[in-house]
Amino acid sequence: MSKDDSSQTVGIVLLVVLAISTLFTLCLLTLPSEYNPYKDRPRDGTDESGWKHGKTVQVVVLGDIGRSPRMQYHAISIAKHGGRVYLVGYRESELHPDIVSNPLIKIIPLVPAPSVLRSSSKLMFPILAPLKALWQAQSLYRALCYGSEPGRWMLVQNPPSIPTLAIAAFVCFVRSTSFVIDWHNFGYSILALKLGSNHPLVKISAVYESFFSRLASDHFTVTDAMARVLKNKYGVTARTLHDRPAALFRPVTTQERAKFLTRLPETSQYARDLTSSSKNPWRLVVSSTSWTADEDFSILLDALSAYSAEAVTNTKLPKIIAIITGKGPLKRHYLSKVEALNQERKLLNVIVRTAWLTPEDYALLLASADLGVSLHTSSSGVDLPMKVVDMFGAGLPVVGWGKFEAWPELVKEGINGKGFDSSQQLVQQFVDLFGTTDNGLLPNLKQGALKESEHRWDDEWDRVGGKLFKLV
Repeated sequence: MSKDDSSQTVGIVLLVVLAISTLFTLCLLTLPSEYNPYKDRPRDGTDESGWKHGKTVQVVVLGDIGRSPRMQYHAISIAKHGGRVYLVGYRESELHPDIVSNPLIKIIPLVPAPSVLRSSSKLMFPILAPLKALWQAQSLYRALCYGSEPGRWMLVQNPPSIPTLAIAAFVCFVRSTSFVIDWHNFGYSILALKLGSNHPLVKISAVYESFFSRLASDHFTVTDAMARVLKNKYGVTARTLHDRPAALFRPVTTQERAKFLTRLPETSQYARDLTSSSKNPWRLVVSSTSWTADEDFSILLDALSAYSAEAVTNTKLPKIIAIITGKGPLKRHYLSKVEALNQERKLLNVIVRTAWLTPEDYALLLASADLGVSLHTSSSGVDLPMKVVDMFGAGLPVVGWGKFEAWPELVKEGINGKGFDSSQQLVQQFVDLFGTTDNGLLPNLKQGALKESEHRWDDEWDRVGGKLFKLV
């Protein structure tokens, strides 16, 4: 090597070292501040909102906050006991009124990914998914590090696990924050619904989720079954914090019901037919859905179509008004099926309506209905649908897809609800429950649901979450 080549090599090496040193210095200078318990207090030592010293929590959901009731309930409970909350997520839907009005809760909105990265195309998924994850990662990192002050704890919803768990774990390490995961389901099992259980990305997701689960200091799960799986599969110990309804969901009086059904656009013209004073009262059925792959809406459509045909010959069967609430990617697909059934005159005794309601009106709708339907099939078999919890909170009996392990943790067969595993079984349940008034089946389920409505979120959270966060 010549002298000139040697000098050029040394120059390149020095340039690389300088670049690395500069980047490292920039990283050090831009790292977010660590959590300091002595600064986690009102500046003047007092606070009219009730903020307790050392009780700041970052509550994180990489999704729409308004459609994440459990994480909203966490935030409300923490604030209720004097904790300060930074609630991080997308602000797309209407929030719980107690979130908006509480001075101890601050919303840190995430910036949504560009529409081009949110395509639902299965073919483009391997390309768009990593790009979307990178966008979410930088948005989440900025919100957690620079959009909010450090917390003593960070409570993270899982799923989605990618990139949430990795970013949260890193931020907690840098900021000396305790990392807590609230397990609603397993991210890889939901991904398997889209790609298949043997897809490489699903297997990578499972390894990723297992690795980062071990970095958390504490865990909540929605069922005992999920806690058992975490223990056996991931080797982590979790506290079961069952979903319970918030105070918003409650039974209503006959007068409140009549007033609401008259006011609600979807039921106003049928309000008189839905009262007990009608000669042959119609039945109001409610199903809330996210219109995603883990809820096979065709089961309900097939059952309603079969019920309508049965009602032609069995005059004791009342008409049904089925109101479907929610938003999601498959909504248009299934609404086209409803339109086709109407054109084929297969829903003569059934009226299907969709609605997107405020939290208050949704709670009133559940309390005013005769029966709730859950189509949640559980990708993992160990999670439970929050919608059923809300239905019980409103005193509404439930029929739901019950062919998964955790179902009996929530629904007591024949007492507050019934499980089905096919559209044929569901239509038979409609006939049995609505076909006669003297068998006591529906009134018995109603009494069981009213009994279940006595179990409330505050009691469950205080017992489990309150102790972990040292607020109770």
